[in-house]
Amino acid sequence: MAGHSKWSNIKHRKAGQDAKRAKVFTKIIRELTIAARDGGGAVEDNPSLRTIVDKAKAAQMPKDTMERAISRGAGGEDGSDLSELTYEGYGPGGVALLVETMTDNRNRIVAEVRHAFTRAGGNLGTDGSVAYLFDKKGQLNFEPGAGEDAIMELAIEAGADDVDSADDGSVEVLTTPEDFHAVKDALIEAGFEPANAEVAMIPTTYSALDKDTGEKVMRLIDALEDLDDVTNVYTNADFPDDMELD
Repeated sequence: MAGHSKWSNIKHRKAGQDAKRAKVFTKIIRELTIAARDGGGAVEDNPSLRTIVDKAKAAQMPKDTMERAISRGAGGEDGSDLSELTYEGYGPGGVALLVETMTDNRNRIVAEVRHAFTRAGGNLGTDGSVAYLFDKKGQLNFEPGAGEDAIMELAIEAGADDVDSADDGSVEVLTTPEDFHAVKDALIEAGFEPANAEVAMIPTTYSALDKDTGEKVMRLIDALEDLDDVTNVYTNADFPDDMELD
């Protein structure tokens, strides 16, 4: 079924992340270390680690940097004092946000996250206040012209839950977290390289924004992603197509 392009929303988020590559590297290194600490350093036996390795490759992280981070985590040399915490809140226009963090100081990060929400005119919520609006899924996005019919057939055959095409010709494939890599591998082997591929918290419903409110939400997301301990920010904001990418 054709509808609004989720790819346009993702492009806005990716543009902000790409502009902060050095900080992105620091955060991915931390994620690699934790994934290796919790599930071992063998990529083939640790789906969470493989997902983050793919994320590191997409960010063009050097191989030796990845390997050092994995080795530290698998050897128990690093990451033992880090905790994974998720915060929930509302931004401008009432949009929902989930903020995933890895921190060694709970008091510091909750104060920083609350401050970012308050400055943006939003508010930090309680546990469960917006989490019900998101599902954890594998997500693969293909830019317009990628070949909707072939992608749909291959993805469903490989185990995808849903394939959705937008009016602009972009395609979104959703999977369970467990089937994400199998579906991704099948599509890549058939020559369909996704523009975005990740296991993420996907909104079950979206909140449409005008340009002014959309820019305010993006400033909040930027402020949150600038925090050293924040690893991912998810929102159900539906940004307007005419909003400029920074």
